[in-house]
Amino acid sequence: MAESLVGGAFLSSFVNVLFDRLSDHGIINLIRGKKLSENMIQRFKTILNAAEALLNDAERRQIREGPVKVWLDDLKDALYEADDFLDEIVTKAATKKDPAPPGNFLSRFLNMKDREIVTRMEDVIARLESIVNQKDTLGLKEIPMENMSWRIPSTSLVTVSDIYGRDTDRDALVKLLLHDATKDGEVSVIPIVGMGGVGKTTLAQLVYNDDRVQQKFNVNAWVCVGEEFNILKVTKNILDEVTPRSCEKNDLNYVQQRLRDELREKSFLVVLDDMWETDYFHWRAFLNPFQCGSQGGKILVTTRLETVALSVKTIPAYNLSLLNNEQCWLVFANHAFFPTESRDRLALEQVGRKIVEKCKGLPLAAQSLGGLLRTKDNVSDWEDILVSEMWEISEECMILPALKISYHYLPSHLKRCFVFCSLYPKDYKFNRDELVLLWMAEGLLKQPRSGSILENKYFNDLVARSFFQPCKNSHENSFVMHDLMHDLATFYGGKFFVRTFELKNVAKNTRHLSYDLGDDDSVTKIMKKCDSLSHVRTLLQINKYSEHKVRIDPCGLLARLKRVRVLIFRSFEMDSLSNSISELIHLRYLDLSNTLVVTLPESLNDLYNLQTLKLKNCTRLEKLPSRMQDLVNLCHLDINGTCIQEMPQGMSKLKGLQFLSDYKVGKHEVNGIGELGELANLHGSLCIEKLENASSSGEASNARMDEKTYLNTLHLKWSSDEDNNVVDSNTERDVLDKLHPHKDLKELNIEGYRGTMFPDWVGQSWYQKMTKLELRGCKNCWVLPSLGQLPSLVELCLSGFDMVKKIGAEFYKVDGTHQETPFRSLKTLMIERMPCWEEWESFEYGDDDDHAPFPQLEKLWIKHCPKLRGDLPTFLPSLKELYISGCSLYHQFKNRRRTGSKNRGPATFTARTINRRKPACGVSV
Repeated sequence: MAESLVGGAFLSSFVNVLFDRLSDHGIINLIRGKKLSENMIQRFKTILNAAEALLNDAERRQIREGPVKVWLDDLKDALYEADDFLDEIVTKAATKKDPAPPGNFLSRFLNMKDREIVTRMEDVIARLESIVNQKDTLGLKEIPMENMSWRIPSTSLVTVSDIYGRDTDRDALVKLLLHDATKDGEVSVIPIVGMGGVGKTTLAQLVYNDDRVQQKFNVNAWVCVGEEFNILKVTKNILDEVTPRSCEKNDLNYVQQRLRDELREKSFLVVLDDMWETDYFHWRAFLNPFQCGSQGGKILVTTRLETVALSVKTIPAYNLSLLNNEQCWLVFANHAFFPTESRDRLALEQVGRKIVEKCKGLPLAAQSLGGLLRTKDNVSDWEDILVSEMWEISEECMILPALKISYHYLPSHLKRCFVFCSLYPKDYKFNRDELVLLWMAEGLLKQPRSGSILENKYFNDLVARSFFQPCKNSHENSFVMHDLMHDLATFYGGKFFVRTFELKNVAKNTRHLSYDLGDDDSVTKIMKKCDSLSHVRTLLQINKYSEHKVRIDPCGLLARLKRVRVLIFRSFEMDSLSNSISELIHLRYLDLSNTLVVTLPESLNDLYNLQTLKLKNCTRLEKLPSRMQDLVNLCHLDINGTCIQEMPQGMSKLKGLQFLSDYKVGKHEVNGIGELGELANLHGSLCIEKLENASSSGEASNARMDEKTYLNTLHLKWSSDEDNNVVDSNTERDVLDKLHPHKDLKELNIEGYRGTMFPDWVGQSWYQKMTKLELRGCKNCWVLPSLGQLPSLVELCLSGFDMVKKIGAEFYKVDGTHQETPFRSLKTLMIERMPCWEEWESFEYGDDDDHAPFPQLEKLWIKHCPKLRGDLPTFLPSLKELYISGCSLYHQFKNRRRTGSKNRGPATFTARTINRRKPACGVSV
C-alpha cells in the first residue's frame, strides 16, 4: 500500500531527532546524576513542541514573506546547535571507559564538566525560546498539514491546438491501440511512464480523443486513479463512465458483474490516469470484468513509477521523453503571448528562449512560466525571471505547481533527504548506495538496528515521485535530478547547503559544503573559510573520478572541523592520517579512497559514531588498525584494492556491519574465517580471500555462509601456490563444501581453488537466481562441475583448468535421469587458458532439438586452448559472435565449413549462424 500523501514541514523530522536524543540513556543518566534537572529537560521538550507546532504555517508562508524565511533559518540554526550539543553528550557518555557503574562515572565526570554542560544547555534552550516567542510578531499559527493529493483530478478533455511535440508519440500509441495482437477476450495493458510534468496525461488525452481511436472502440472510459488504487472505487468509476445508470451498491462482486455485462462482446478502451500504486493480486482481481471483450480491450495506464508499469503491463511500457528546446519554446510561447502582437515581441522572444532553456524539456515548466509571463509585456519583467532562481517571486504566481506542491506534500524526512542533494551540481550523476550512506551519516535515516539491512526505502520513495531519475546508458545505481528539481532543492537548502565551486560567499550558518576536487579555487575557498566554519557537518567531494591530486595538509582541516560528520579526502596526496582524527567525535562517514595512505592511526578506533569507512584503492595500505572491533557502529567497510594481508582480530564483534567488500582470512582463530559467522547482516557483494588459511571444514562451517541471505554476489579466492605447500585435496573440497552460499545468490566467482573436484553444491539446480558464474585458476581440477542445470545462468566463464582434457556429458547434467534443457538461459560462454583440453563431447539429445543445449547462446569465446580438436557443439541457433584465438581448432575451422541437416540447421558455424557480421576477432565469416 502506498503512503498517503500527507506532507510534513522540513524541520519536523529534525525536531523528532532531538526528542529521541533527549530520551537517550546518556541524557537519562545525566538527569539521574542530578547535574541536569528533569525540569530543564522538560523545558527543552516543551519548547521543541512549541516550535514544531508552528512549522507547517511557517513553511507555507516562507516563500512570500521574508521575515518568516529568516525566522525559519534562525530556528534551523538553533536546532543544529542543539543536535550537536546533545550528540556530544551522548557520545562522551558512551565512550568513557570506567569500571564503576555509569551513574558513578558520570557523577565524577560532571564534577569537572557540569558547569559547562548546564550553561550550554541553558543557552540552547534560551535561544530556542527566544525564537519561538517571535511567533506573535510574525503572526505564526498552529495549523495541521492538510491531507490531500497534490494533483487536480484529470479529465479526458484536451485542447489539441495547445499540444506541441507529441505527434510521434501519439501515432506510436494509436498504432498500439489499433493493433489486435491478443486473442479474443484478452485485455492489453499499455503503461505510459515518465517524470512529473513531462506530459503523460496530456498524451493520454490526445490519444483518447483521436478520431481513429474513437472509431475503433465501442466503449471508452477515463478514470483518474490518484495515490490509492482501490479496486471497488476504480471499478465503480469505470462503470459510471460506461453506463448511464449509477451504481449505489458497494459490493465488489455486484459491481464487477455489472461492468462485465456492459463490456461483453464489445471493444473498449479504459484510461487509468495518474496511477501511483498497485498490488499484483489486487490488479489481477481488478482485471476480471475486462476479460470478456470480443476484440480484446485495451487499458492505458499513466504513471511515474516503473514498478507500477512492470506490475500491470502486458506489452512493454511506453517511456515518454522530454521535449527538445524548440518544442518547449512553442509550449511556452503559446501560453506567454497574447494573440495580438506585443510591441517588444522580438526582445521578449530573445529572453523567453533563454528562460525555456532552463525548463530542460519539461513542458509543464514551459507552460507554467509562460502563464506567469502572459500579462507581462516589459522586457525587464522577463529578465527578472531569467536571472532569479524563479522562486523568489510571490507564491500566488504558482510557479511550477506540480513541483512545488509535490515538495510541499513530501513527508518531513523525505524533504530533508531531497534537500541534501542540493550539494550536487546540476546534471551530476550520483550513486544511490553512496547517497543512502551519506543520508545515514547525517542522521536523515532511522538508525540501523541489529538484524536489519541498510534499506533504500527513502531513496525509492523519491524516485517513485520523480524527484530523482535513473541515468540512461549508465550503471543501474546511477541517478540524476532534473534541473528544475535541483533548483527546488537549492532554494529550500538555502545558506545551509553550499557548493563552493559555484558560489562566492559561504555564510556563517553553513552546515554542509561540497567541493570539486578538480577545482583548486574550490579547495582554496574551503581552507580560507575553515576558521569561521567550525560548525560544518559535511565536507562532500564531488569530482571523485578526477586524476587531480589535492596538495594540502588534511591535518589542518581536522583541527578546524570539530563537528564534521561526513569527511571525504578521496584522492588527496596524503600518506598518513593524524592521530587527532579521534577528536572528531561526531564523525560518521570517512572516505580515504585513492589516497597514498600507508598506515591508519590506532586512534581511528576511538570514533564511536563511525558508520562508513571507505579505503578503496589505497594501494599502499597493508594493515587495518588492531582495535577495529571497537567501532561498534560501523556499517560499511570498503577495503577493495588495498594490500591488506589479513583482517584484525575480533571482526565478529562488528555485528552491525552490513557491507564488507573483502575479508582476508588470517592464520589464527581470532582473525580466521570463522569470524564471519557473526556477521549475519552482510549484503551486496563479498570477496573472501586467502582461503588457503582456512585449515579445516570446521572453520569454514563456522562462517555460516548459507545464512547470509542478503548477499547477491560472492567471490571465493585462494592465493596461488602459497608457500608451495602440499595441498590436501580432500580438505580443500571439504572447506569449499562448507562455504556453500544461500540459494538466492545471483553471482558466484571461485578463483584459485586447489581441489581436484568440486563439491556437489557448485552447479546445483536449486540456485534458481544465479545469472553469472566464473571459475578461474582451478589448476588441480581434472573435471568440470555439472553446470547445465542452473536455470537462470546467463554468463559463464571457465579459465585456468590445467588438468581438464575433456568436457563431457557431466558438464551438462548431474546424472542420467531426465533433466531440463542444459544451459537453457546461457547467452555468453567464455573458455580460456586450458592447455590440456582436447575434446568437447557433444551432448546426446537425439533428434529432439528442443532439448539441445545452449538454445540462447549468443557469444562464444575460446582462447588459448592449444590442444583442442574436433567439432564444437553442433546446434547453436542463436549464436551471433564467435571468437577463437590461440587454438588449433581455429585452423580446422578455417579449412572446413559444414552445413547441417534440414532438421538441425548448421552443424558447425556458418554465416547463417553467426549473423553475417564480423566477430570481434580471431575468426572472420
